[in-house]
Amino acid sequence: MKNAAHTITQEELLQQQEYCAKIRQYYLEKSEKQPLACTDTYGCQQNEADTELLRGMFTDMGFAFTNDPEQADVVIFNTCAVREHAEQRVFGNVGALTHVKRRNPNLVVAICGCMAQQERIKEKVKKSFPVVDLLFGTHALYRFPQLLWQNLSTKKRVFDISGEESGVILEGVQPVRDRTIKAWLPIMYGCNNFCSYCIVPYVRGRERSRTPEAVREEFIKLVEAGYKDITLLGQNVNSYGNDADFECDFPQLLEMLNAVPGEFLIRFMSSHPKDATEKLYETMARCDKVAKQLHLPFQSGSNEILEKMNRRYTAEKYLGLVEAARRQMPGLPMTSDVIVGFPNETREDFEQTLELVKKVRFDSLFTFIYSKREGTVAAEIEDHTSTADKKQWFEELLAVQNQISNEINATYVGKTCRVLVDGTGDDADYPLTGRTESMKLVRIKGDASLIGRFAQVKIEKHTTWALFGAVVE
Repeated sequence: MKNAAHTITQEELLQQQEYCAKIRQYYLEKSEKQPLACTDTYGCQQNEADTELLRGMFTDMGFAFTNDPEQADVVIFNTCAVREHAEQRVFGNVGALTHVKRRNPNLVVAICGCMAQQERIKEKVKKSFPVVDLLFGTHALYRFPQLLWQNLSTKKRVFDISGEESGVILEGVQPVRDRTIKAWLPIMYGCNNFCSYCIVPYVRGRERSRTPEAVREEFIKLVEAGYKDITLLGQNVNSYGNDADFECDFPQLLEMLNAVPGEFLIRFMSSHPKDATEKLYETMARCDKVAKQLHLPFQSGSNEILEKMNRRYTAEKYLGLVEAARRQMPGLPMTSDVIVGFPNETREDFEQTLELVKKVRFDSLFTFIYSKREGTVAAEIEDHTSTADKKQWFEELLAVQNQISNEINATYVGKTCRVLVDGTGDDADYPLTGRTESMKLVRIKGDASLIGRFAQVKIEKHTTWALFGAVVE
């Protein structure tokens, strides 16, 4: 079923550009000093990519950037709704700006993103956080210049969580990235899966895919700008194109981008098991610039819990997908997401998760204790599993995975790996850092002139979390 999402029209884009011009003039008349924006991002890579679009809009408004709220004219928090902890951090940091705003009454404090899209958050901010001047949700992202102008011109607080549930695809804004080697590239927005524990479909709307032409155009610009590690983003990249009128699925998109001239690696996340296919694995194996590494979240090894989560696959199907992927790409390194302590999870359920982890032997896991999210189906379940049990199981899972990670890392010692050198670290003996194609962190002996380049590194030793090696010719 095709959704009603639309790409921002030329008329809408011109309208937002007019608001950018008004804001530039507003600050020019106030001061000769260039206005400064401070962006603070929480949550996933998609939020990082959204902040890069916000920074692009700020640039169009004439802003430069600062990390110091004391120096800023606008501070904006791009928020996450997935876990309660992120929500608490946002409110703590917003509250801390009360004193800053007392010293600088002209400071504009804004909250946007997934957390802001919720009615309960809007009401809480209205009542309890007078320091906030502007709040808008994910569906209003493209209208940010208009909303900021509304606040500046009226001096009234602005709250906007309206917008089409199906969402708008924002094109025509040049993202401003603060990294030069690795880049996020959204290929789609929203989610249609409605996992029972997840708030994302409610705050980001239905799936909507960017056109292959728009993705390819931005991808080429990234390659030409020197980016070497480009990650394609979507809540479920495997369903790319299902919502659209164009005939291009995700494996075809990978092939199209793989054909772009240049030296780079293509990664992607997240990949939902219910839509993963043999075609995807065949394409990954065939495309030389697609990283041979797969992040495939399984969440639980218990079929009963998976059903309650509305994940729409079984542990057996997941293991079959792993087998199929490794048949195409022997020894394929894999990572995954796991939730411990879903409502009424039992010890038996948890042990099935441990068993799956031992069978697959993931390189690493992103592990979470279940966080209740108001508005989801799972939030309505009366939970009889104790917090103590959840914490104990979480620690057991970490111990098992750490042992596996350590054993896998040990197999790299003595081997020479192609590594993208991406920066410096705090180890005097191995001052550079980098990532292998399989996303292993490598601490490297070598010269800083290597940063931004691929290098052959012979691995000398390992820990559970990193490899250590020296550059070889």
